[in-house]
Amino acid sequence: MKIKSSLTADLSLLLVACIWGSTFVIVQKAIQFMPPHFFNGVRFFLAALLVALIGRKMTRLVPTKRSIAAGVTLGVFLFLGYAFQTVGLLYTSSSKAGFITGLSVMIVPLLSIWILKETARKTVYAAAAVGTAGLYFLTFSGFSSFNQGDLLVFCCALAFALHILFTGRFSGQHDAWLLTIVQLFTVSILSFSASGLFENVPDAGKMLTADVMLALFITAFFATAFAFFVQTKLQQYTTASRVALIYASEPVFAALTAYFFAGERLSSAGIFGCVLILSAMLMAEWKPARKKESIVSH
Repeated sequence: MKIKSSLTADLSLLLVACIWGSTFVIVQKAIQFMPPHFFNGVRFFLAALLVALIGRKMTRLVPTKRSIAAGVTLGVFLFLGYAFQTVGLLYTSSSKAGFITGLSVMIVPLLSIWILKETARKTVYAAAAVGTAGLYFLTFSGFSSFNQGDLLVFCCALAFALHILFTGRFSGQHDAWLLTIVQLFTVSILSFSASGLFENVPDAGKMLTADVMLALFITAFFATAFAFFVQTKLQQYTTASRVALIYASEPVFAALTAYFFAGERLSSAGIFGCVLILSAMLMAEWKPARKKESIVSH
């Protein structure tokens, strides 16, 4: 029974990583018609409503000032992540965006050392070096020059890393559903505010194309609401290290989706850079087992 539950959890989380990776292409198409911040506002509002309906049945707890403050904090980091990512997709390719975003998995251990004062592991520094080399081959060698879109997506990776870091800090102190609902509504409010300040939103008739409607449906209900529900419900049946390894496959799905549906091609140097970045993600999560102390009998 345990093996079956663990397998179900791993396969479900792999599906989540696949959904997240595949959304780069459809979002890139959608934001050609609907401004990026406005798109995120609609996406997260729809997702927040659905998660709120699910969460109402999952928990009876009443939000406190501390839980709301924690959810808003997570929402700010999540907003920055998606804002940088979505705007960055206007200037860079889906496959590059997927792999650069994936650097957040490698950045988390580095931020844990700096912010949480955790003990540094040699693998963290090795992962940082390998990831930096991979980023160089991906963005500078034979694929395309480093552009403002790549920089924006890298800022997105930093924001997502901070979101992961503080989620770990708050998740043990507050109800997961309350945190999820508050942060999704926070992202929606901030996205609509940013849209009002920086974007000229066209008429609904011009925005609501087939690509936009498909992107909103997939990202709101599957990549956001469904993904949060699956992660919250099934992660208890597997280990954190296995989840990290599963989620490291997200940029691979992004590159595959971009290859088959957007016609994007990576050069040999770009492919080598992707392999290095993926290796860095795995290295950042790898913790060598401690040697057992030998027992000396007297």
